[in-house]
Amino acid sequence: MKTLLAFILFALSSLTYVNAMDNKTIRISTKDTDLILQVGENGRLYQTYLGEKLLHEQDLQHFQWNIHAGSDGSVSKRGWEVYGGSGNEDFFEPAISITHHDGNPSTILYYVSSSDKAVEGGTETTILLRDDRYPVEVTLHYIAYPKENIIKTWSEIRHQEKKPVTLSSYASTMLYFNNSGYYLTEFSSDWAKEAQMSSQQLQFGKKVIDTKLGSRAAMHTHPFFEIGLDQPVNEHQGTVLMGTLGWTGNFRFTFEVDNVGNLRVIPAINPYASTYELKANEVFTTPEFIFTLSNNGTGQGSRNFHEWARNYGIKDGNGSRLTLLNNWENTAFNFNEEKLAALMKEAKHLGVDMFLLDDGWFGNKYPRKNDRAGLGDWEVTRDKLPGGIPALVRSAKDAGVKFGIWIEPEMVNPKSELFEKHPEWVIKLPNRETYYYRHQLVLDLSNPKVQDYVYNVVADILKENPETAFFKWDCNSPITNIYSPYLKEKQGQLYIDHVRGIYNVMKRVKANYPDVPMMLCSGGGARCDYEALKYFTEFWCSDNTDPIERIYIQWGFSQFFPAKAMCAHVTGWNKSTSVKFRTDVASMCKLGFDLGLKELSADELTYCQTAVTNWKRLQAAIMDGVQYRLVSPYQSNHMAVNYVSRDTDKAVLFAYDIYPRFQEKLMPVRLQGLNPDKLYKVEEINLMPSVKSALKANGKIYSGDYLMKVGLDVFGTAITQSHVIELTAQ
Repeated sequence: MKTLLAFILFALSSLTYVNAMDNKTIRISTKDTDLILQVGENGRLYQTYLGEKLLHEQDLQHFQWNIHAGSDGSVSKRGWEVYGGSGNEDFFEPAISITHHDGNPSTILYYVSSSDKAVEGGTETTILLRDDRYPVEVTLHYIAYPKENIIKTWSEIRHQEKKPVTLSSYASTMLYFNNSGYYLTEFSSDWAKEAQMSSQQLQFGKKVIDTKLGSRAAMHTHPFFEIGLDQPVNEHQGTVLMGTLGWTGNFRFTFEVDNVGNLRVIPAINPYASTYELKANEVFTTPEFIFTLSNNGTGQGSRNFHEWARNYGIKDGNGSRLTLLNNWENTAFNFNEEKLAALMKEAKHLGVDMFLLDDGWFGNKYPRKNDRAGLGDWEVTRDKLPGGIPALVRSAKDAGVKFGIWIEPEMVNPKSELFEKHPEWVIKLPNRETYYYRHQLVLDLSNPKVQDYVYNVVADILKENPETAFFKWDCNSPITNIYSPYLKEKQGQLYIDHVRGIYNVMKRVKANYPDVPMMLCSGGGARCDYEALKYFTEFWCSDNTDPIERIYIQWGFSQFFPAKAMCAHVTGWNKSTSVKFRTDVASMCKLGFDLGLKELSADELTYCQTAVTNWKRLQAAIMDGVQYRLVSPYQSNHMAVNYVSRDTDKAVLFAYDIYPRFQEKLMPVRLQGLNPDKLYKVEEINLMPSVKSALKANGKIYSGDYLMKVGLDVFGTAITQSHVIELTAQ
């Protein structure tokens, strides 16, 4: 009876295709961008425009869905189908591929209906598409954020066929462009060299950026890109598409230039080893693809993303951030309660808000003395820390700082009690020799029992120690030995269901402990997506804290993430650079320290204390202000960036000399974002004790107009020299 009823409803709904053939136009708009979709005379949905916002409503009637006849005289009508399926007349990459219960591999979707509703920050447009031969439907979602000029889009796939269908591709969306040329900037990565930018022109055919690592998925490439339209990507001018996928697992970006020079962009979960069996009435939801189309280069595009992220993209995006002292570079695994208590006092003396205990505090049968044992056994090592976490929380409180702690709850060492008790909880091949990455394996988060265990790692700590103020959540291994004992014959769902399991845990943590800030870490910066950041206040950009390398890493990540989401610590890496230079580089992001005060001279300690005070005082400008990247390290031997507060009364300029050439011509740095009619006092801060500023502009007053058109002479010829300039409206 249910099957008959479903068939009748499906048959009746198919009549709506006739009514859809009225060339209905759907407009998705921000303050700067229009995405125009139109129902073709064949009842299918096409993209007719994506570009600068149109000023006059009546111009929408001039759009016609694109019809492309084949070069061989074919009369097949092919357009820019919004969510094209496999098996139709289009010859290029589809958005969705379904094998139906009868073996038919084709899917053709027709427009049924659409609606708009107000959501926080914008408008959500929902579009229902349905196949005319099978009870399969796709719901497209678009949220336009007008103020931030951001559009977020995803799709939902469901069906009512007699048996499960097989999904072999499932994109979040498809976007099309018709320009004279396309220039891709991608962000490659590895441990300690994250967010490295490189560019190339896209030619005929496909360029694919993907990852197959499962967990720690962005270790080799990051889930974001930039495409310059008609010209290479430029910081200050030109049209650029900037897009990122909110997915913490395997992703794939496909860029395909067709035979007539059009580009289609397809962001998606990577379908590699992931044919997904979808049951009737089950909903397959794709990741959110977030993009902006900037007509003023990547600088404006980044500011769009930064504003959107603070408002909607990251946990507590408009809240303050804690400065901290971490113990890892100082002690590694070698610590006890007395050492940690002393470091907590150092944190207070330094002036930071919190002490963060890193790896090495857990395991009893297999104590965590190195990275070969103990992972998974989240009990305090009794002979190392006899008072447990409560004693550490008390010591931090006595010192006058907050207490935070490191965990890696998704992983396990084979040498652990957890692995001995539950070998079936681990992703591991049943019949082959096991191979390890960093002496560990990945817990199978597709298993609800494992999800409960991982959630309780956090919950148990907070139940016993409610004053724990911060978690650093690490993830150091990709998925190896790819097999889920829980999923059994449905191994094609492992990569996807594992990530969904991670989200289930993160959602529970946020729901039950909404006020606890958390750092997202993954062997450095291998987790940096806006789905995970819904549950984390910030992320760790890289284990590489060499300040020279960090200039490039932070420049790359700043393309898509605001400074308050990017953790940067002052450490002992590259001691050929000064403590001042290292601190000034870290101060342009969320400031932290990971060194012992005893290794600092008296002047260096005084300098660091002053820098912390200055950073806290200027947090409203640096963390919540508007960022302008001024001089690229990729294009010069220097780097400069400035932040401006929302009221334009305060600005901070960070300028770095990396490796100036002999007798190099030095150009003034022209600031951006100031009020041209305001007067600003220029003052160099973050100076070493007894050192006076050598800048000619120091202490002088200039108009915002002058500072933006003429600029300041802040670069020098010394290697690894830095200047931090505070500008205050008079």
